[in-house]
Amino acid sequence: MIYWLYELRNWLEAADWISEDSALYKLLNIFRYHTFRAGGAAITAFALSLMFGDRLIRKLISLKIGQPIRTAEEVHKLFELHGKKAGTPTMGGLLILSTIVISTLLWAKWDNVMVWTILFATVGLGALGFYDDYLKISKKNSKGVTARTKLVWQGSVALIAGLLMAYAVPADEGVTLRALYVPFVKDALITDMGIFAVLLFTLIIVGSSNAVNLTDGLDGLATGCSLTTALAYAGFGYVCGNAKYSEYLGVAHHTLANELPIVAMALAGACVGFLWFNAHPAKMFMGDTGSLALGGCIATLAIGCKQEIVLALVGGVFVMEAMSVIIQVASFKKRGKRVFRMAPIHHHFELGGWHENQVIVRFWILSLFFALLGLATLKLR
Repeated sequence: MIYWLYELRNWLEAADWISEDSALYKLLNIFRYHTFRAGGAAITAFALSLMFGDRLIRKLISLKIGQPIRTAEEVHKLFELHGKKAGTPTMGGLLILSTIVISTLLWAKWDNVMVWTILFATVGLGALGFYDDYLKISKKNSKGVTARTKLVWQGSVALIAGLLMAYAVPADEGVTLRALYVPFVKDALITDMGIFAVLLFTLIIVGSSNAVNLTDGLDGLATGCSLTTALAYAGFGYVCGNAKYSEYLGVAHHTLANELPIVAMALAGACVGFLWFNAHPAKMFMGDTGSLALGGCIATLAIGCKQEIVLALVGGVFVMEAMSVIIQVASFKKRGKRVFRMAPIHHHFELGGWHENQVIVRFWILSLFFALLGLATLKLR
């Protein structure tokens, strides 16, 4: 929307109402730059979070929307650690979701199909999370929607987003999103995966959504890890959308990707703003409303800038969390033994004696490390 101010500059110039030397021309010209609008999106999302965070907390408290905690019978030791958190307002993901959407719509160009696809995946999965949180609160337990319903909903949203990314985004100078790029290799491994691209994108979106959801178990853990991932993909999007830098670094270039840093920085600003209230001890939890939406947003960002495979590295903490659950379940079913004290793995370290803050900060450090490693792949080709 704000980009229209730059379009206004063009109109005023064409009508000979302003010249290149005028202050108004120079002011309106700023809005053409993606870096400026990306910074504006981040600041807007952060400011909106601070403005409305306390109000949302008060509203959630008045509606008695509190987080249900698994009982002592279910997880005795974990209940001792987290039982006091019962009743903390949840569904705080509404703050993340709304600030991402508002900031993106304010600062990004509206004619970019990538932007709309990312927002669709974010809102679609956020709606699933909202429904899941609502069931948990209304039933006063931690079960929520059934696994089957969750998977069908996630799969449907991911499939539509995958189709849009694969076929609605036009090829740019021979580069199509259906191509497969892998780290450390300059050229596309597969130039056109066809319908298999849709299947790959669907798996990535569903997997990312669930991985972030599993990570959301401690105050600020998923928020901080999402922040570092968002910043990394702001960098990837900038390089992918810039013809000069993409050619220099040997990565895929797509003109429409130049708007992705704006979405990524809106995501980063929303995470910082939410962390203001979600840092230990949390005043508000994001719930599935936030975690499922964050995962979908990150995954579609990765697909849009053709760095979806690198997501396994950049989102290394999310991968650790998801793999720990898979290993734990597989081991228990096959051998009747657990590999970890408890899964996801952040609870393993908690039960091992680490304080909650230690787990959170150390996982943040790991997340930053993984993000930097992911960005390093840009040069190693």
